[in-house]
Amino acid sequence: MADELSKILHVDDEADIREVAKLALEAVGGFNVETCSSGSEAVEKAPGFQPQLILLDVMMPEMDGPTTMAKLRELPGMESTPVIFMTAKAMPAEIEHFKQLGAIDVLAKPFDPMALAEQVRACWSTNAS
Repeated sequence: MADELSKILHVDDEADIREVAKLALEAVGGFNVETCSSGSEAVEKAPGFQPQLILLDVMMPEMDGPTTMAKLRELPGMESTPVIFMTAKAMPAEIEHFKQLGAIDVLAKPFDPMALAEQVRACWSTNAS
């Protein structure tokens, strides 16, 4: 995972959040970002995109973030792709719970678009092994 981070799959059911995050990550961070509006769309798109990192909303209709992460982990080549959860409920207990599920970190929503790329890069660097 020590490679330079370039490909991010961002999953969020809210269109405005997807738009702002994609713009922030591509324009500010220089990342290649594929967005998905649902967990099922992420499971569909991930194998073809082969992201190095997945930014995953926790609360989504039908398939929530933890369920989506579990489904992505079942796909060939996605078993150990790092996941960062994004949630409005970033309390210490929740953060600990998400990390126990296998996330490398948790970012709070709403996020600062100008700082998002740097936060993601910091999570990636800290957890690159």
